[in-house]
Amino acid sequence: MPKIFMRREPDIPFTQKGFDELKKERKKLLAERPQAVNNLREAREMGDLSENGYYKEARAKLSSIDGRVGRLDRLIRLAVVVKSRNTGRVEIDSKVFLKTGEKKVEFAIVGGYESDPNKGTISYRSPLGQALMGKKAGDMVKVEAPAGQREYSILKISG
Repeated sequence: MPKIFMRREPDIPFTQKGFDELKKERKKLLAERPQAVNNLREAREMGDLSENGYYKEARAKLSSIDGRVGRLDRLIRLAVVVKSRNTGRVEIDSKVFLKTGEKKVEFAIVGGYESDPNKGTISYRSPLGQALMGKKAGDMVKVEAPAGQREYSILKISG
């Protein structure tokens, strides 16, 4: 009899804050779901479903909630909360202060699902995140960007 190997899904790193946000979003969606079910029930009671825009909208809303909850459940199940070990090197959950040219910037290094450069968080898997991982204050990193190569000097790292 052949052996069947089940592929284990990889762990997904999150900061504690990012993991808490996942759980908060899931809780919010589950609180909205009963109203979405009720709206769908009311829309069905209106009769002809083929031309009932309210029904289609209610069904799409419930489907959206259920789909997002399913994705959040998967992320929560596979999540591994990573805490900075304060090694003096860039790692997930580190805050990194950089200088490029005359401009100073700061980023928190986070897991891929919680990154938002507009909010000052970048993924450890992004080009800049990959270049920074494992580096220490005083190191220089070069990153290929759409506008060309950029050079960053690491001023400070905090956990």
